[in-house]
Amino acid sequence: MTKFPYLFLSVILLVLDQLSKWAVTEGLLRIVLEKPEPQSLGLFEWYLNTPERLPFVSTEILPFFNLVMVWNQGISFGLFNNQHEYGPLILSAVSLLIMIVFLVWMFRSESKMQNIGIAFVIAGALGNIIDRVRFGAVIDFLDFHIAGHHWPAFNVADSCIFIGVLLLILHSLFFETEKKNATYNDAYETDTKKT
Repeated sequence: MTKFPYLFLSVILLVLDQLSKWAVTEGLLRIVLEKPEPQSLGLFEWYLNTPERLPFVSTEILPFFNLVMVWNQGISFGLFNNQHEYGPLILSAVSLLIMIVFLVWMFRSESKMQNIGIAFVIAGALGNIIDRVRFGAVIDFLDFHIAGHHWPAFNVADSCIFIGVLLLILHSLFFETEKKNATYNDAYETDTKKT
């Protein structure tokens, strides 16, 4: 089974993550911060010359949704956020190892659903690794809230990781069980035919 479609899916998701981070930080939040004369960077300039981190800013889009500028030095959704000097390096190394494990898993898996889930996780992990290497922290900008309670800010990469893990759990709970039951039934029928 060729893995090209799943690897291509990972690349597409990674590009969407990086484009969204650039578009929100440079196309919207920098403009809000630097009125009336923002110094927004084009995509290639943003990548070639890593800009300084923008300070926190929040702009309301809907009554329950803001775009924010948050620098996450932890893992997805702000978990294990710390200010340790080697934190970004350690988290990048751990994320890279996990990504390699998932890549090996993809090449061993024959399940389409499992491979799609793995592709999502790989894209999300790589998107956040790129941020940590470039900025020492991950750009988070999606802020959902209700009645003053905010879900931790997140980004497209975090969403990819969440969706990928959810697909893997669903596959494990429902489709892997069906496969095991079918194998068990086949073995049972073979045994009964022999007797």
